[in-house]
Amino acid sequence: MAELRIAGLQHDIVWNERDANFERLAPKIAGAAASGAGLVLLTETFSTGFGFDDPDFITEDEGGESSQFLAAQAREHGIWVGGSCPEVRADNEPGDTRPSNSFVLVGPDGTQCRYRKVHPFSHADEQKYVRAGDELVTVDVAGFRVSMFVCYDLRFADEFWQLAERTDVYLVPANWPAKRREHWTALLRARAIENQAYVVGVNRVGEGSGLAYSGDSRIVDPLGQVLASASHTETVLMADLSTDTVSATRTHFQFLPDRR
Repeated sequence: MAELRIAGLQHDIVWNERDANFERLAPKIAGAAASGAGLVLLTETFSTGFGFDDPDFITEDEGGESSQFLAAQAREHGIWVGGSCPEVRADNEPGDTRPSNSFVLVGPDGTQCRYRKVHPFSHADEQKYVRAGDELVTVDVAGFRVSMFVCYDLRFADEFWQLAERTDVYLVPANWPAKRREHWTALLRARAIENQAYVVGVNRVGEGSGLAYSGDSRIVDPLGQVLASASHTETVLMADLSTDTVSATRTHFQFLPDRR
């Protein structure tokens, strides 16, 4: 059995100001670590905001300032820290300057795990500005099998299903607009129930590029029960997770083997 206290930092984002976001987030991460969190999850594009179509939008090379910030925080506090940021891959085709929307999860020993958002948000033309990822990622975090997704990926159940049998917890950082907040909360519970795994969804609050974000972050257990939730302000939500809970749920309700 493995146990893990996980914290979600539901926070506002200073538009295109990495250093300002680092300064605001560092004490919040420290507070979560002091409360016993072994993993702290930030939002999607935690260091810039979701402004890919903004001509002044700041990108960085893979392994740049945002992932360095995560690594420094993980090392300082002896925990895992993650969130997504816009990183340009070294293997981009010549002339393709589009970043990937990279979910970077860093361990206390400096290990960096990357999931590049597979589904750009075409409703907002994200594919024009962001290079889609092509690989699903599951990593070991303190004995938990952790699968990584980003925001809009939450709508695509098939990828979650592909990873279900080797996943204990799904992490989903997001910038999910307030006008579709009911979809966000419903889908978080749905992904947990149908895959019998924990789902941790951390959404931003505040405004960016004319959009309002309502937060509504959730930590949901394998039966769909909400263990921790947030409303519309900056806050830290926290819950204790156990791999035994996942195993017991799947043993009692043997739904996964019935998939065809």
